[in-house]
Amino acid sequence: MNFLKKIFRKSNNDKLDKSLEKTSSSFIEKIKKVVVGKTKVDATTLDDLEEVLITSDVGVKTTLKIIDSIEERVKKEKYTNAQELDTILKEEISNIIFDNSDSDAYEIKEKPHVILVVGVNGVGKTTSIGKLANFFKNQGLSVMIGAADTFRAAAIEQLEEWAIRSNVDIVKQEMGSDPASVSYDTLNSAINKNHDIVIIDTAGRLHNKVNLMNELSKIGRVLKKLNINAPHEILLVLDGSTGQNAYEQAKQFSEATEITSMMVTKLDGTAKGGVVIGISDQLSIPIKFIGTGESIDDIEIFDKKQFVESFFKKKIK
Repeated sequence: MNFLKKIFRKSNNDKLDKSLEKTSSSFIEKIKKVVVGKTKVDATTLDDLEEVLITSDVGVKTTLKIIDSIEERVKKEKYTNAQELDTILKEEISNIIFDNSDSDAYEIKEKPHVILVVGVNGVGKTTSIGKLANFFKNQGLSVMIGAADTFRAAAIEQLEEWAIRSNVDIVKQEMGSDPASVSYDTLNSAINKNHDIVIIDTAGRLHNKVNLMNELSKIGRVLKKLNINAPHEILLVLDGSTGQNAYEQAKQFSEATEITSMMVTKLDGTAKGGVVIGISDQLSIPIKFIGTGESIDDIEIFDKKQFVESFFKKKIK
């Protein structure tokens, strides 16, 4: 069914600033040491900056791209001094975060809009689904959750709790049921009840990539029997506090299945927020949502401009 709903980005800057506080403090302190006493950006400054970016979990390949861009600018803008380095760095980081959307809104073009959620156990996948359900519900959309992670009994129970908290419908079967069957029943029910959003949980067994690939492919096939465009989104949930491990997970998942978007969680308890920059750049996958805390309302549509502003919140003096 054709349907267009735009959810515009309304970042709660205070929440985002707070969730990135540890990352920002750590990063800016390191940058201060790079520029202190310097009157120009030279090779040593760039080497020091490279080390800062790598130790801030930006990743080696992305760091080198940023350094190369800054080096080119320094050559062209000979007047550039070390005090302007934070401004240049902010611009280059903003440029490198992947964003394939021409719109400043999260767009839903068809109902029900089906989101297949993937991610390894322990990254906050179940909590993220609860937050997403609540977020869409607060936008005036009707939501149905599918408990297709039938591998763990706890996953079904936890998801049911989140469905109750966010006051949305849930479809579930017994532990050990066929995940594709649960997914089919969920979408079928959502179509019959005229729901706007379907969020389907999946098992997080990354250690057996072939099984994971087969399972997700089967889910995709049965969903297409009901809607040829489903799933509209395959959303990977990542734990931002794990730094480069999050990048490795994203890389492996993108090899096992097509990932169309990402949600990064747990940034509030870590200084490893720089990993967001590297993951987005290296995998060319847009980050659609970001978790900003533990509460059910602590979720934002990702806005790279606001993210970079918060990343650099503590200004260099």
